[in-house]
Amino acid sequence: MPNNVIVLGTQWGDEGKGKVADLLTTEASCVVRSQGGNNAGHTLVAGDKKIVVRLVPSGILHPSCQCLIGSGVVVNPDALFGEIEELKAAGITDAEQRIKVSAGCALLLPIHPAIDKGAEKKRGRNAIGTTGRGIGPCYEDKVARRGVRVGDLAYPEILKEKLRSLMDYRNFLLRNFYDEPEVSFDEVYSHLIELAPRLLAMTADISAILADARAKQQKVLFEGAQGTFLDIDYGTYPFVTSSNTVAGGCCTGSGAGPLHMDYVLGIGKAYTTRVGGGPFPTELNDETGEHIRKAGQEFGAVTGRPRRTGWFDAVAMRRAVQINSLSGLALMKLDVLDGMQELKICTAYKLKDGTVTELPPLAAYEYADVEPVYETMPGWSESTFGVTDFAKLPVNAQNYIRRLEELSGVKVAILSTGPERSQTIFFENPFA
Repeated sequence: MPNNVIVLGTQWGDEGKGKVADLLTTEASCVVRSQGGNNAGHTLVAGDKKIVVRLVPSGILHPSCQCLIGSGVVVNPDALFGEIEELKAAGITDAEQRIKVSAGCALLLPIHPAIDKGAEKKRGRNAIGTTGRGIGPCYEDKVARRGVRVGDLAYPEILKEKLRSLMDYRNFLLRNFYDEPEVSFDEVYSHLIELAPRLLAMTADISAILADARAKQQKVLFEGAQGTFLDIDYGTYPFVTSSNTVAGGCCTGSGAGPLHMDYVLGIGKAYTTRVGGGPFPTELNDETGEHIRKAGQEFGAVTGRPRRTGWFDAVAMRRAVQINSLSGLALMKLDVLDGMQELKICTAYKLKDGTVTELPPLAAYEYADVEPVYETMPGWSESTFGVTDFAKLPVNAQNYIRRLEELSGVKVAILSTGPERSQTIFFENPFA
């Protein structure tokens, strides 16, 4: 019986991972975040309440679930505590006691958003389209081995030395390269010392907790953030995030062994969206794209930015299946396509020299001359909203789903027909 299940995005993020993670958490003892930071928002719907979690794992809505933040996550303490207060206001009063943070997490400091915004301003028309929350600069400091970690809060003198070194370097850049005001060392250090006891009380050995859960045959959900094509290595570089969003990243960022993973569930919409800059072969800059945006309420959960919309890209999905070794796909927002006369599916990319490829390139500039090759299928006029029986879906909707499976090379395990937990069709339970 599968006990360790990975849930991750197969497109450019915003696929609806929050709902699926929330659904599967009813069976899990632990939910783990392994990468990203407070730039990723998962929207959870509980009755008439809509809750957006960013750093906190989606399992927080379930009282018996332990929420773990692995060492691959960059933690902004103010954002974390702010989110905990939001959860308390929503009636989840035990959030702080149920969240455990790895001492190895890099701390996202006030200087990181300053660098992030300065860098985007410097890039001008070549801006990546970051959220401006400092995620990239924080990962940069981590990899350069000048980062400050959660565990450093227990050693004030070591913390002061490391923080001084980091901020001297970053303030030099702010002053001399980005032409932006410096960030005060004294203010940042004093603030860290002030919040240290609270954050240290939440720290734990996440890898050991996961090993113990496995020994007890408890079910664990590994919750990915962003999506496959925002991966720092396999995404549309440089228009990517700063962490590994693919299945392998769940292991390195949590401390769980790769042979302990039992099922990899990919999340994808019945169409495609993207936020920020970068290639998007199937993008629709027309009335159809605007219709999908409005019908799907395609606006960022954290930033509110309108998402770019386009047809389903089976070429990209094939790559996602390949590099994540997907066991199954959760297909989201089928109901958004209701009422459309015809639907298109990208089946291949035609290159400038006339050759056709069925797998996407690995660098953003190689997309410049890519032309999507489409297959057209008839749409449906009937509503699929809230349908919970596949046989009761319109025949054309059934055919569309089966065709996506054929073209992508992965079976649909879960089909979502609305935002509520109940508006779901299960073909296969990843934990079963």
